[in-house]
Amino acid sequence: MGKTARFINKLIIWIFLIGTSLFVLYPLVYVVSAAFSSQQNIAALSIVPFGDGFSLSNFDYLFKKTDYILWFKNTLFVAIATTLLTIFVCALSAYVFSRFKFRLKKGMMMALLILQIFPSFVGMVAIYVILLRIGGLDTLWGLVLVYVAGNIPYNTWLVKSYMDTLPKSLDEAARIDGASHFRIFYKIALPIAKPIIVFLGITSFTAPWMDFIFPKMVLRSSKVQTVALGLYSFVTDKKNLFSTFAAGSLLIAIPFVIFFIITQKMLITSLGGAAVKE
Repeated sequence: MGKTARFINKLIIWIFLIGTSLFVLYPLVYVVSAAFSSQQNIAALSIVPFGDGFSLSNFDYLFKKTDYILWFKNTLFVAIATTLLTIFVCALSAYVFSRFKFRLKKGMMMALLILQIFPSFVGMVAIYVILLRIGGLDTLWGLVLVYVAGNIPYNTWLVKSYMDTLPKSLDEAARIDGASHFRIFYKIALPIAKPIIVFLGITSFTAPWMDFIFPKMVLRSSKVQTVALGLYSFVTDKKNLFSTFAAGSLLIAIPFVIFFIITQKMLITSLGGAAVKE
């Protein structure tokens, strides 16, 4: 009776896990099969993955009849520029707040704390007006500016909290050897803080890559559109090109997955080798 009960429990667990896996994986497999389908209307697609055959017509349409490559370049530029600027500004600001004492330090940190409480969507009207006055509307650098400004409050606190754990004896030893503050930051603080910097890079790259709201507000002309805006144009009220939308989504997911795998390996390696003893 005991063996039978254990067998039934294992069977129920296996059924639950397999059912959950199928529930999670089916939408992904369905999108992949839709990308290689010759049907465009979502209502006409077979519920069985790859039930409509195998075709590369959607990818051919993307590259020959749309500006998908340009959208991809724009998205990549925004993501990379946002990541680099966010890492530089937040890491440098966090080092200053962590290592220096100056007037209004607590006030500025409190201001950053208050700013991170409010979501970026609250200030969309103000952001639009500011970009309009500085000529940043319908430009990629204006979109990068929005992302970087939104990343600074929370990420500065995040990196500062990590840098507060770094031993100050390293800074003092480097200062005795004649190193400048920026050299200490670049040669000592950044390498030791590599895990949090890698994490910051991952999160900073992800948001622009997947965002739709702010590109919709800032960008207007087709030449500066991101992939999210371009793909959305395939599934509007006037168009129903779901298979083409699925093909574009599949293509943009590939470099993102590769980037995540590479950075995840770096993050794990950094976490294992960044321990410092006093």
